[in-house]
Amino acid sequence: MLDAAIEVHGLRKNYDEFEAVRGIDFAVSRGEIFGLLGPNGAGKTTTVEILEGYRERTAGDVRVLGFDPGDRPRALRARIGIVLQSTGLYRHIRVREALAHFATLYPHPRDVDEVIALTGLEGKENAATRTLSGGQLRRLDLALALVGDPELIFLDEPTTGFDPAARRAAWETIGSLKGLGKTILLTTHYLEEAQTLADRVAIIKDGRIVVEGAPRELGAGEGAARYRIAYHNDGGELVERETDDPTTLLHELTGAALARGERLEGLTVTRPTLEDVYLELTADEAPVDA
Repeated sequence: MLDAAIEVHGLRKNYDEFEAVRGIDFAVSRGEIFGLLGPNGAGKTTTVEILEGYRERTAGDVRVLGFDPGDRPRALRARIGIVLQSTGLYRHIRVREALAHFATLYPHPRDVDEVIALTGLEGKENAATRTLSGGQLRRLDLALALVGDPELIFLDEPTTGFDPAARRAAWETIGSLKGLGKTILLTTHYLEEAQTLADRVAIIKDGRIVVEGAPRELGAGEGAARYRIAYHNDGGELVERETDDPTTLLHELTGAALARGERLEGLTVTRPTLEDVYLELTADEAPVDA
């Protein structure tokens, strides 16, 4: 892909006889929010850790901002930010102290006060981390990932522990990062989050990508969830039909109703959501520990 921030070709990862990642390919454009979705144990966390340089791959070619992350080059680490699933900080360090310290590790950091405002930590600048709620700690995780002003940001379950209002605020923050030209790789179990934020998503199952594309377009693919058409007949009964060709079915239903002199009361056509597609494609997955 021209001007790609991430390029992955034939990526494989084996743990002895177990093949966790089975030859996947995808690319992420600069300035794009790309969602990597899948059940626990599907291989997404392994994939992300390889891209971050935390885990060695068995085979395949990977490039992140033009570098091989397996070499752990300092020049790459200075240009990426990472929000891990879980982190730990010294319990007595204060929010501003933590951000100021991390800022010294980067060549061109963002202003600490700006990052505090961006992540909604105003009023908690002088609070010790041990006093923060779970949601506030995740905000601090995001702030630490942003303070280096990275080009590429890995967000691994970034809103875990957030209440609905805080999650919406985090979405606005992530959307504003895209507006600044940042590239974001997002993993999340909140399908609405991926539907709202991601330009494109890939769904992983059993170590393979089973579908990839814009969330709004995935419902039209072969094997994807079907459109739902519902209406009330003349007897007031609710009739529901599923189809992968809503235009043809609507033509048949409305044509037949007009021929009978009837109305299809309450007629609705529901497009498959990303959650519908995800659940259908991963229905036989039994959740296991990642």
